[in-house]
Amino acid sequence: MKSNIALIGFMGVGKTAVGRALAGKLGKRFVELDALIERKAGKSIPDIFRQDGEIAFRELEIKVTKETAGGQDLVIACGGGIVLNKINIDRLRQRSVIVLLTASPELILERTSADAVRRPLLETGDPALAIRELLRFRQPCYEHAADTTIDTSGLDIDSAAELIIARIGEHESRHP
Repeated sequence: MKSNIALIGFMGVGKTAVGRALAGKLGKRFVELDALIERKAGKSIPDIFRQDGEIAFRELEIKVTKETAGGQDLVIACGGGIVLNKINIDRLRQRSVIVLLTASPELILERTSADAVRRPLLETGDPALAIRELLRFRQPCYEHAADTTIDTSGLDIDSAAELIIARIGEHESRHP
């Protein structure tokens, strides 16, 4: 049986907040891949993008995913673009149930605009358009990778975590 839960989805859908709550409820360790990438690089993700480019960031993401995916009893909050490299999903799938978190593009814009975290891919003249375009491109990858999907649009953090616990129970009973 898989002991990890990997949360995937676009920025602003709640992977970090829900992941922390989920880990607490299940007695698992919470790991945020973007924070590990920043530690490994010695700089923030916006600085990695600006100074080294997106390709360098994606290479670090592959390394950190490889190091993390083999762990036990983890709730892993993945970066929004983790699905862009199939190797990341293949590694996560070995020991993780993969849960896709979604939200409406309007809510994503609202959450990311209110968030203190800078989002390099949304630093454009039209962040709403950037969100829609990135979602259109990534959505098939998210859906292909996911074992189950939770729309966080109408849920608070605890309700989303509880729904994930219920869905994972259903998933494990169908895929022992």
